[in-house]
Amino acid sequence: MKSFAGVKELFDVKLLKFIIVGVINTILGAGTMFLLYNCFNVNYYVCSVCNYVVGGISSYFLNKYFTFKSHSRSKREIFYFIILILVCYLISYPVLKRVIYFIYGVFPNVFGSLSEKAKGNIALLAGEIIYTGLNYIGQRYIVFKDPKKKYEAKESEDE
Repeated sequence: MKSFAGVKELFDVKLLKFIIVGVINTILGAGTMFLLYNCFNVNYYVCSVCNYVVGGISSYFLNKYFTFKSHSRSKREIFYFIILILVCYLISYPVLKRVIYFIYGVFPNVFGSLSEKAKGNIALLAGEIIYTGLNYIGQRYIVFKDPKKKYEAKESEDE
């Protein structure tokens, strides 16, 4: 029964809060991106970077205080957050795109009729799912880990 405790802990109210924060981040980031691109004629790539910067900053603060209720003033959190975002991005998009396209090659009869645009959209969607999952686990257990949990785990080992 102990093996299910970790899974049960993973799917709790913090996950729901993380998803809510993700929706808010998407609205803020994408809103900024489309506003700059369409109303101010800012360069495409600059708008895309602004999306990630605005979304990342809001994600950090909302998840820190709302989702994971961290009150640490540690620079370690910021450093780990930035590294986590970069690692999640690199795993979820460039690497996963290659994996998805490899799968298309292995099963050409299944995926052969899809257009390159459709294949790209599937890879992006898969990347988004992997990114979100890795990001949640990383923020919960590395960036904003609860120091009380560490203490409680140590106490139970001592018993």
